[in-house]
Amino acid sequence: MKAVEIKPKIYWVGGIDWDLRYFHGYKTPRGSTYNAYLIIDEKITLVDTVKSYMFEEMLERIKTVIDPKKIDYLVVNHVEMDHSGSVKTFLEAAPQAKIVTSPMGKKGLERHFKKEWDYLLVKSGEELSLGNRTIKFVQTPMVHWPDSMVSYIPEEKLLLPNDAFGQHIASPERFDDELGWHIMHESAANYYANIVLPYGDQVKKALETISQLPIDMIAPSHGLIWRANIPKIIDAYTNWANHKTECKALIVYDTMWGSTKEIATALASGLDATGIPVITRSLQTSHMSEIMSDVLVSKGILVGSSTLNNGMLSSVAGFLNYLKGLRPQKRLGFAFGSYGWGGQGAKNVQEVLQSMSWELPAEPINIQYVPDPAELDFVRETGMKIGRIIKG
Repeated sequence: MKAVEIKPKIYWVGGIDWDLRYFHGYKTPRGSTYNAYLIIDEKITLVDTVKSYMFEEMLERIKTVIDPKKIDYLVVNHVEMDHSGSVKTFLEAAPQAKIVTSPMGKKGLERHFKKEWDYLLVKSGEELSLGNRTIKFVQTPMVHWPDSMVSYIPEEKLLLPNDAFGQHIASPERFDDELGWHIMHESAANYYANIVLPYGDQVKKALETISQLPIDMIAPSHGLIWRANIPKIIDAYTNWANHKTECKALIVYDTMWGSTKEIATALASGLDATGIPVITRSLQTSHMSEIMSDVLVSKGILVGSSTLNNGMLSSVAGFLNYLKGLRPQKRLGFAFGSYGWGGQGAKNVQEVLQSMSWELPAEPINIQYVPDPAELDFVRETGMKIGRIIKG
């Protein structure tokens, strides 16, 4: 449980959560880390803490560097409990430490812990001298909570952005180049799609501020530290914040007796005939949070459901509710399904897609019982039509 020096006298002292598989509705098959950073200077400072059950691991790492009683400041960039869960126990181990946070951060901590602590409140643009180093604070509200802020150390060109640029990865590696761009990008995209996606406008403002700072390391509060691929991840965030997609189609569906699956397959065939790459996800085998990475990059989103009890299947309703909350924009949508007598499933899907203000280039396809060859030909033609529109 040793600390890892990431810059001279700046250490990663976080916790590795190997067993985490679910994070408020989001599947985390690779686990996660809760990252905290210890700065040794005239004023010794810890930036962020860890989830409550990781406290002893963090404390053990701190002790490999310094006696925690000597810590002067605790910077709380964000009060969500995966980062602030150890604040109370940390202050018991470091009783002289003063909490440095935003006014919104103070309100959040008071609501969580019901304690009166010693605070130093900071606003955007304000700086805190540690001696040889300075921390500059930039508030980034709604990336992804109202209290969110980032800390920047100009002498080290080091950005500590809390949840921004994070990934859910449990790993013995600490840096992006030790794991590789492909895994880092995939994990960062999945993290953005499930957590940050609704806040694109706020992310754009934060990126504009960050672009003015010389940065050679980004140390987020989840996952690995960026040092080799910083331009790539900033470009990716810029694209995601602007809802920039690729000429791809995503088909998401659930089926009762296989008819809706047949329709999905025929749509995929038509799309493929136009040269559009197609991803097909069954909600029986794919968790909705795993599908969001595909939503992030796909221009066309086709959603299908059988009709059950005068409505769509609960799996499809759950996915659409999750999707609507994450608010992807600038997409092309299409509804389809099958039914026995009522036919409301596909209609319900269409209503949700309409509510998201997406382009809807064709009327829903809704086929009774089992599609016949002529109907499947029409479905393929519809897939081709949608493919041509995606291609522009």
